[in-house]
Amino acid sequence: MIVTHLNVKNWRNFRSVDVDLRERQFIVGPNAAGKSNFLDVFRFLRDIAKTDGGGLQKAIKDRGGIPKVRSLAARKDPEISIEIFMAEAPGEAVAWRYGLGIRQDPRGRRLPLVAYERVWRGDEQVLDRPNDDDLGDSQQLTQTYLEQIGSNAGFREVARFLQAITYLHLVPQLLRHADQIQGRVIEDDPFGQAFLERIARSTEKRQKVRLRVIEEALQIAVPQLKQLRFVRDGDSGRPHLEALYAHWRPNAGWQREDQFSDGTLRLIGLLWSLLEEDSLLLLEEPEQSLNAAIVAQLAPVIHRVQKRRRRQVLISTHSDDLLSEKGIDGREVLMLTPSVEGTEVRVASDVADIRALLEAGFSAGEAVLPRSNPERAEQLSLID
Repeated sequence: MIVTHLNVKNWRNFRSVDVDLRERQFIVGPNAAGKSNFLDVFRFLRDIAKTDGGGLQKAIKDRGGIPKVRSLAARKDPEISIEIFMAEAPGEAVAWRYGLGIRQDPRGRRLPLVAYERVWRGDEQVLDRPNDDDLGDSQQLTQTYLEQIGSNAGFREVARFLQAITYLHLVPQLLRHADQIQGRVIEDDPFGQAFLERIARSTEKRQKVRLRVIEEALQIAVPQLKQLRFVRDGDSGRPHLEALYAHWRPNAGWQREDQFSDGTLRLIGLLWSLLEEDSLLLLEEPEQSLNAAIVAQLAPVIHRVQKRRRRQVLISTHSDDLLSEKGIDGREVLMLTPSVEGTEVRVASDVADIRALLEAGFSAGEAVLPRSNPERAEQLSLID
């Protein structure tokens, strides 16, 4: 199942969003336009749907409260709303539709409250809140039905879909020095500090299959790498990745993850995440630390993997190389353009001059990215 359409109101940078989504969707825009905040819409729904310590109150609190989440462009209508449409594939009939409105209680502790919660299965509406129970006990509006196992039975497929959403923005230093840092791992580990534990939790068969695929990819990206394996310390049982590199001394070239380059670690994390599940995957600037030639191959790699696993991938990026594949459809690129009234989100192919460039054979990077550059970027070189 994939998200085929998104409606958002008063969410962070965005006063209003109303866009179709593809199986592979690139999000581009200048710094501070809201690329991370766009991806966070889906992380927010996942955090609400989680059965182990999730829920509306925690999801809002983790983001600093309603004032930090609500768009500064919101005026007379301060309600935050998110609505997603889900189908088995692009072009197919909508299977599920979930909508959530959030307001702040003007009294007491000023808690976030459910302004509305609505669910449709196809054309049939299966939930419409506030309902009679809510009107009889307003405290019920501090929770969504999405987060309650006893209440989401009629649309549990939606809850499971949202719970399975994966986000990755692997920070190599956190993974490489996890033992020395010994800090608290952020819930759901978005920065990969406990990435090795994720590998360890998979079955031995899946480990071997996935690591074999990753090993083949690394042998192309890092020619001196000969073998990749998963091991545990004999005493502590801590998980590690080891790579055998070409060396004049036989078996002298084994290195652990703390010796891997940033690019190698990020590529391993990216490939594992692509192979891991069939749920929605959110990638934050996956091009970081990677050679331009490797980055240029990421889009087709993502396309092949997602077609086989039917996995939807949303990718934020600044990279012309990542968008260099001529097969990228203009509908696969969302352009974020900031303004005083909030960031506008447009499908690249809906912009006439960009559509003309794409039809003339320009890549998405060549046609779209110049539109996301700061207008006076060249003046940075004049700073003395």
